[in-house]
Parts: sequence; structure tokens; C-alpha cells
Amino acid sequence: MGSNPSKFRGNDLPVEMVSWYDSVDYCNMRSVKEGLEPYYTIDKGKKDPMNEPDPQFGDLDTTKWTVTINAGANGYRLPTETEWEYAAGGGQLSKSYIYSGSDDIDEVAWYWRNAGDKHLSGFWTWPAIQGNHNQSKPVGGKRPNELGLFDMSGNVREWCWDWFGDLETNNTDPRGSQSGYRRVWKGGGWMGAVFCCEPAYRGSLAANGTGSDQGFRVCRGK
Repeated sequence: MGSNPSKFRGNDLPVEMVSWYDSVDYCNMRSVKEGLEPYYTIDKGKKDPMNEPDPQFGDLDTTKWTVTINAGANGYRLPTETEWEYAAGGGQLSKSYIYSGSDDIDEVAWYWRNAGDKHLSGFWTWPAIQGNHNQSKPVGGKRPNELGLFDMSGNVREWCWDWFGDLETNNTDPRGSQSGYRRVWKGGGWMGAVFCCEPAYRGSLAANGTGSDQGFRVCRGK
């Protein structure tokens, strides 16, 4: 991509400070570099009519690229929320753990209590996290889940393709909601609370939003 936007940089650290748009752009650029058919058509000059204003705060997303999928393309893409949750839960090998790979969060996740100088206790507070020098950690430093996937609980939150719509809609339509005002993230991050690290937890952020615990994970078809 020509640059690394991350707050915390290292060869083994996950990339963060990336928006949803950065993520789909990366997917296409990596696909082209590897001779694959790009999965997305990205029109940066056309505002997406499906990108709705936040009902409480208005238009937080001022980017609003129109992004459509090329069904059947073999290039890289973001997982859907359903795909992400299935993989994080261990797929057909699932042992129904609370977190991705264990019932003990400290075995599999970097999160607000353990991602700094010492293990924190008590209630979540930002001053405590800052004072503990919390940050992202090298990928693969915790135990993998049943499918051999690392860090699907904790470290950085991961963008999914889906709009953040009504939960019932997402359960009944395999494509998820077709419009919205935020995109889904999953998995929790190094500053996140314990419950955010559970695979079923649904977080969301405006698609142009970034954060030092906001990253992504890619997948692709065969």
C-alpha cells in the first residue's frame, strides 16, 4: 500500500488505524498484485445511496464510496459477519468455547487487562489502560482456536463486510443488511472489554472510522 498507518509498528504487529474503505481497497490492490480477479468494484466518486445518516449523530461518514461485489471473483475480500463468527467459533471443529479457542480469555486474547505492563483488575477505565502502556501485540502470541486461527478474540477489532443492521435481519438474510450507517466489526481489541472478545459480540463503526485497535482480516475463494 506504500505506507503503514499503524500507531504501533512492527514486523509481527497487526496493522491498525485502517478504515473499512482502506480494507476493501487493500483487498483489491493485493488481488491485482497476485494476479487474482478483484472481488470489489470501488467507485470513489459516487456516494453510496445505501449509506444512511446516523439517526442520532447525522452523517459521520463523509467518504461513502460505492462498493459492490463481483460474485465469483477469486480475489481477496472481507469476511461476512456470519463467516467471521463461524471461523472464530471453530467451524465444524467447534468446542463451543466462550472465546475463540478457550473459555479462559487470557489463553487466547490480548484485551484491556493483559495488553500492557501488568495484569489490570477492577473496572475498565481509559486512564488505567494508558498508564499500563497497553498496545497491540505480535500476532500468534496466544493460543489458536480449533481451526488454527490466532487472535480472533482480542488484539485488534476486525472489519467485516456487513452493514450493522437489525440483528434479526442479519440472522435471516445470509447477506446481512443491505444498507445502514455503520459497518460491523468483530473480535474485540487490546483496549476492549472482556465481552467484546466473545465471537458473538457485534460491534460497529462508521466505515471511515479508524482506531489504534481497529484492523481487519481477509479471506478469499479458491
